Amino acid sequence: MRLKERFRTRRVVLAGALAGVLALSDCSLNGDDSGGSPSSRGTTAAPYSAGADKDVPYDVSPLLKPARKYYGAAVAGAPTSLKGIDAYTRMTGKQPNLIEYYAGWGDGFDASGVRRAWGVGAMTLMSWEPFDTTLADIAAGKSDAYIKKYASAVRKLNLPVVIDFADEFNGNWEKWGTKYVTPAQYVAAWRHIHDTFVDVGATNVIWVWSPNIINPVKDVKLQPYYPGDAYVDWIGLIGYFTLGADNAFSSVFGPTRDQIRTFTKKPMLVLETAAMPGERRRADVRNLFSGVEADDRMLGFVWFDYKKRADWRLEASPLALEEFKHLAADDRFGFDVRKPS
Repeated sequence: MRLKERFRTRRVVLAGALAGVLALSDCSLNGDDSGGSPSSRGTTAAPYSAGADKDVPYDVSPLLKPARKYYGAAVAGAPTSLKGIDAYTRMTGKQPNLIEYYAGWGDGFDASGVRRAWGVGAMTLMSWEPFDTTLADIAAGKSDAYIKKYASAVRKLNLPVVIDFADEFNGNWEKWGTKYVTPAQYVAAWRHIHDTFVDVGATNVIWVWSPNIINPVKDVKLQPYYPGDAYVDWIGLIGYFTLGADNAFSSVFGPTRDQIRTFTKKPMLVLETAAMPGERRRADVRNLFSGVEADDRMLGFVWFDYKKRADWRLEASPLALEEFKHLAADDRFGFDVRKPS
């Protein structure tokens, strides 16, 4: 189970931040309907830069499995404001190149925030949370007007974005979790959203499918929830280093990783993680970096730097922060996403 309050409190904060963004013209949900398909990746599409032809969809293929690891962070206020990311960069000594944020179903696309992150060499990862609708209704097309407008805005901006829809579906604590949704309903909703994006030409999206680690939900099999390789680019793993547990990387993430690799070989990302404050946190930080570094198919990680239910912020543990800063200095972690090769 996610060990934070993601919840209504987080959404209220996000909604307030987005209110200002939505007043900007470039955060409009209006976009064009240029064509495109996933098969265009790496062939007809080309990376976008200032002055490039934005009628050509951005080719995200160089970002799908870069040579170096993603060094990500989830920090309050980002990407609407990068003040928190700037502070995190000063604290850890390295600029995150993957910025995770949380958006509710019905929120507008934060085009300004995505552009702002891109300007400092980072890509955004949106955790899209359908609190106010059902997955059955999404699959049935009842949100199509919203999805099409959102996808058109993503296509119009034409910068790479990562979307993580309805994560932690294998737990019973979310409205889209096992208590409320069947695997078939989950897969149908995911495919419907993906196909709608493709229909409007929004192929500049990296789609990440993200279960919670199976340690607390061992009886839920993941394969029935998998939309299929044609609908997924990355596998995201959500898990935390907790007290009173074996916190070796292979113990925290290994069982989930191994189960998933029986049905897909897609690259993986530790999409959300942190460690409990205390004497073990320094070792947990080492386990995180070494575990990600050792696995060629592990793309990187995102540190959840919030104080929610526990104090996950790195500053809460000075010795662990120093260890984190030392390990983050490794050139194998972090790169400018505008120049992935």
